[in-house]
Amino acid sequence: MPKGEWNNKSKNTVPLQLPITYLKPVKRNTITHEFDSGSQAEILPPQESDDHSSEASKLLRQGTQQQQAGELIAAMKSLQQSLGLFQAVGDLQKQAQVLSFLGLVTYSAGDYKGAISYSQQCLSLLKNTSDLAVQMQALSHLGNAYRHLNDHKKAIEFLEKCLKITQQLQDKRSQVAALNNLGLVYKAWGNFMQAIEYQQQSLEIVRELKDNWGEEQVLKNLGNAWYALDNYPKAIAYYEKCVVIARSLKHVRSASQVLKNLGHACYTLGDYAKAIQYNEERLQLAKEIQDQRSEEQSLGSLVIACEALGDYKKAIIYYEERLILARNIKDRRSEEQTLARLKAAYEALGDYAKAMQYQPKTSPNI
Repeated sequence: MPKGEWNNKSKNTVPLQLPITYLKPVKRNTITHEFDSGSQAEILPPQESDDHSSEASKLLRQGTQQQQAGELIAAMKSLQQSLGLFQAVGDLQKQAQVLSFLGLVTYSAGDYKGAISYSQQCLSLLKNTSDLAVQMQALSHLGNAYRHLNDHKKAIEFLEKCLKITQQLQDKRSQVAALNNLGLVYKAWGNFMQAIEYQQQSLEIVRELKDNWGEEQVLKNLGNAWYALDNYPKAIAYYEKCVVIARSLKHVRSASQVLKNLGHACYTLGDYAKAIQYNEERLQLAKEIQDQRSEEQSLGSLVIACEALGDYKKAIIYYEERLILARNIKDRRSEEQTLARLKAAYEALGDYAKAMQYQPKTSPNI
């Protein structure tokens, strides 16, 4: 399945009234209901003989393609123009289709109130139709938007309606999204076991579909739920499978995020060697994508794990690398903290002369 069908882009709140030049996708763990090139043939309108309808259909197709490419500004312009043309000819069903996609674009940009407004307008136009696919999409956007507004009851209400339609349509791909997103709501609400139950169902279906992109998202969310419960062995089991898939898909940032949690989980369990292994992997990925902040965090985690093993010589290697990095990114707090740690590490080795070379200029808050 193409990556565009399920997308977890979202979130910095942007009021609908602002110019659409402010729209910017931000990634989260939501799986949104979109349509791949095959299902779009069923959802999007065919070429029309009427000039207005033909141009509106063209703009709708163009807008959906721009949304899938992450071009939210262009997508909003195309879809708003399409909506205006469909309104001019009084085509309510096609207006609903455009409104559903506008809900997706605004949701992707983090404008949750805007996403709710567009999706509710969409549903109101579909009251007397049997267009279940567009209803499903609109309900999904409503549920996801209400989750981010912390209205968990409404989020569950809409996502459960969405799930029923996916089952009615026997649309397994959309069932994966609905079940996963219900899990996210219950996790946000603090009901971790219910979250896990939904996401486990989602995992079974996505594996049946043999979709690696979707499986990576669900595995990460299952790991996060067990992690939140402090059940680190189970979190590790899901995270490890997630990292394998993320690496195979070259999702470097996703792999880096999960490796961070893996390192912390192993450290908490006292498995310092594994913690070092995962943080070293994260460090390598951070260097590959030139993410200096993740690189600095990885080095910080590595030195803590090395010291826990009493391996001060290895810790010093990482400390010195972290010191150079802190100076490069002009992070004075990290620099002072690392100097203090280096001094303590050399003192632990009994090398007091070397320790004096790393005397911090100020007293850091360690």
